[in-house]
Parts: sequence; C-alpha cells; structure tokens
Amino acid sequence: MTDQHATDQHLVIRGLRVAPAAHPDREILQGIDLTVGQGEVHAIMGPNGSGKTTLAYALMGHPAYLVTGGEVLWKGRDILALSPDKRSRLGMFLAFQYPTAIPGLSVASFIRSALNARLQGVDKDTDIDPTDPVKGGVSMRDFRNKMREKMGLLRMDEGFASRYVNEGFSGGEKKRLEMLQMAVLEPEMAILDETDSGLDIDALRIVAEGVNAMLNPNLGVLLITHYQRLLNYITPDYVHVLAQGRIVKSGGKDLALRLEDEGYGPILREAGLETNVSDEALLVPKGPELELGTEPAEPVEAAR
Repeated sequence: MTDQHATDQHLVIRGLRVAPAAHPDREILQGIDLTVGQGEVHAIMGPNGSGKTTLAYALMGHPAYLVTGGEVLWKGRDILALSPDKRSRLGMFLAFQYPTAIPGLSVASFIRSALNARLQGVDKDTDIDPTDPVKGGVSMRDFRNKMREKMGLLRMDEGFASRYVNEGFSGGEKKRLEMLQMAVLEPEMAILDETDSGLDIDALRIVAEGVNAMLNPNLGVLLITHYQRLLNYITPDYVHVLAQGRIVKSGGKDLALRLEDEGYGPILREAGLETNVSDEALLVPKGPELELGTEPAEPVEAAR
C-alpha cells in the first residue's frame, strides 16, 4: 500500500525517526515509511534490537521515546501531536509485549473504564463521563453481556473478570487479557507487539484464533514479531523486514517463510547492511526459555 492510495482509513507513517528520550542523539528508527489500511494485516519482522518495539511505542506516544522527525497520520489527524489516551480514543490500540500487573484493580473494572473512555471519543463527548455513575457510558448489564461474549471468543473462564489485572497471571493469561481488551474496545488500528512472546504452542493458537476472529474490514493490524511461527496462524497481507532502524525489504507471506529458512543475514546483506546476524533459520525456542520473565525488562508502559 502506497501513500497515493492513503485515506482517512489508513495509518500513514512517513519518514519517522525516533530516539530514546534520555539519548535524543541516538536514533533507533531512521526513517520509517509505511501505510497500513483498515482490513489489512502487516507483519513487521526483524532481528532483536532492530527497533520493532520502539516503533510500536512511538506510534502510541510512549514518553520514553522522542520523535525526532517525520509524521504519522490517522483519520486525517497528526497523531504525534496527541496524547496516548487521545490516540486510543481515535481507535488505536497497543497490545504490550510485557503487560504490567495492577494489584487491586479488577479486570472488569479496568476494561469497563477503558471502554467508557473510548466511547467518549477524542473530543470527549460531555454526555459520557466514566467517573459519573449516571453518565458513565455503557450500562453494567450491556457491559457484562459484551464481556461474556468476548471471553467466550477467547475461551476464557468468566471468573477471570474478577481477578486483579495481570497479578499472578501466566504468560498465556497476560496475552489473552491483552486480546480481551482489544475485543471489547473494538479498535480500528491495532498494534500487536510480539504477542507470541512467552507463549507455548497451545496458548499461541488460542490467542491467534482470537485475533483472527476479530479481523474485519474496519480493523487494520500491525503485527510485530521476531519469529515466523505466529504467521502460521495469522496470515499477513504484507511482511516487512525492519533492520537497523529502517524497513529494508517488503513482501508477502513468502518473505516470512524465507526468513524462517535462511534467517535475517542474507536479506540484510542484500540491503547492503553490515551485520553479525546469523544465517541460521529462525528456530523457535522450546521449553522453559519460553516463559515470561526470562527476557530483558522493557521501559514502563504508556497508557492506552
């Protein structure tokens, strides 16, 4: 998808350059050009340290990252000028690679508050006030029905709604909660940051089935992953390889299969990049190393 076809139904990224806020002179993203339309699934793949999570966080306004150049347009607005909550109100959503626990806050209360805030819209409809018991937005009965429907979609026990957000959750439960939020909020542009990270094959399949059930002509998906295995369950329309801060190659599902066979090394060298990346196939770890908590910590997450 090119910019000449871009409309208000497209997330348009032009020349995006991003650096850590703590080190603004060390750019991680060095000019990203990408257009994602509603109804499309775009997979972003790349070696560790290539800037995949930086892209996800920058698109949602994480304060740990500084946009040093470029623009991002969505629904006719420059979202880089908007706070993270306004980006969410505009229909954007980020599923985190490392979801944070919030002791004392139930899943149901958390999601209902998020849904009511989303219903307010970016310009905050005064007829809806999530803090007001009368004008709080969706009724409790309608919310319960919606939660039951979406939890059934994700094969989640209804008792899950009364648990505290991510407290004591397994890796699979954390990712299913991210998908439950997405299902209830019904965004129009979803960014899934390594949703497969930390999942065994059964949990991966359930999460992928949930994503597939949500795919529709009004939903665009930017799917960020390191391994091809997630694309065995969610078929992308486009695959992009991100390396050293820029997209070096784009293609279809066949590009992901080539990466699985050859690793990143050959494609990076074709792009003229010096690299120490192995030519080995992208073997998926098996066993205990898949458990969450074994990977390096990420910066504090931004609000949806």
